[in-house]
Amino acid sequence: MKAEDLKNLKIAIVGAGYGGAAAAKALSLLGADVKVYEQAPQMGEVGAGIGLRPATMARFRQWGIFDTIASVSSASDYFEILTAAGDPIMKDTWPEFGEEKHTYLIHRRDFIEALLGVLPEGMVQLGHRLESIEDKGGRSLLVFSNGGTAEADLVVGADGIKSSVRGQLFSAKGPVFSGEHAYRVVISADDAHGMVTDDNLRMYIGKGTKVYLLPLRHRNQMSFDITALNPDGTWAPAITKEDLLKTVEGFDERIVDIARGLDMDSVNVRAVYDIDPVDTWHTDSVVLMGDAAHSMLHHQGQGANSAIEDAGALADALAEAGSVKEALVLFQATRKPVTDELQRISRQGWSEEEVNDVFPGQKPKPQKPASRKPASQPAEPVKA
Repeated sequence: MKAEDLKNLKIAIVGAGYGGAAAAKALSLLGADVKVYEQAPQMGEVGAGIGLRPATMARFRQWGIFDTIASVSSASDYFEILTAAGDPIMKDTWPEFGEEKHTYLIHRRDFIEALLGVLPEGMVQLGHRLESIEDKGGRSLLVFSNGGTAEADLVVGADGIKSSVRGQLFSAKGPVFSGEHAYRVVISADDAHGMVTDDNLRMYIGKGTKVYLLPLRHRNQMSFDITALNPDGTWAPAITKEDLLKTVEGFDERIVDIARGLDMDSVNVRAVYDIDPVDTWHTDSVVLMGDAAHSMLHHQGQGANSAIEDAGALADALAEAGSVKEALVLFQATRKPVTDELQRISRQGWSEEEVNDVFPGQKPKPQKPASRKPASQPAEPVKA
């Protein structure tokens, strides 16, 4: 689109998570008039660590915010996969993207605060829960539960796995339970029993359990995450210390010691959900992105990265295409094949014998899919 057309473009983003905040930055750099509407009265985030891949960091460099993100993260050179007992299975560097060679390990809260911190004051409107969206073709009307309204030439649905935009305009299907639980907590490096020695991600796998150790040495902390098979699809299930310890039986004794020493009140416990692929992400003036479009299981560590890539691709498409309608067609054509494959591989999971399938770009071996059943709409929100 021409620069003049972009400057006259009014964009409403629903949701101020990773994808929404990144889209706000990328789209505002085009000169568009951008507003972000977030349902929460104040921003918060689950206390756990994630890895920002080289391609994601390249986007941040393009948008002029690389140093902002890097200053609250640690650069990782490689990842390592080990058996439950600690025997090495695989060790490899992160896939490079141009000049970017590192994955940056960051606390989720620091990440969202950094993204929101680079947006102009007043761009994000808190306390705006979407009540309804009326798609009028070239323009849409948003109505919020607080009585507010907004009109926009383009609405970006970045409102997560339980997306209201998706539910009203694109798909009535709810999240799907994976048959797993995720237990996440950030602990002091001093309580990690000597397992924080560098800035590299390590994954221990065995007996249907995966343990992720993600160092946050810039905080003198470590993100300690356990993913374990469990048939309870309750969104926020109740588990005991004994339950948690059973998931790491037979693992490296240091991992068992970490689990034994946890304060259960600080552990975030969630059943793990994703969504089935959505056939169409857009109308002529409304588009889905991030978890709203393609929420995926966390086995690939690609949820936040995919949302950032979506934001960049949407901005690229608007700059390249002749109209909003054409841009949304281009955006879906660019991103949906990638995220469809990530969703598929993430559902497939992996074991000691399937480590070559852990990361995208490697063709997975045929595997009998796990039994999966749709779940009713969960009662409370989650950040994937």
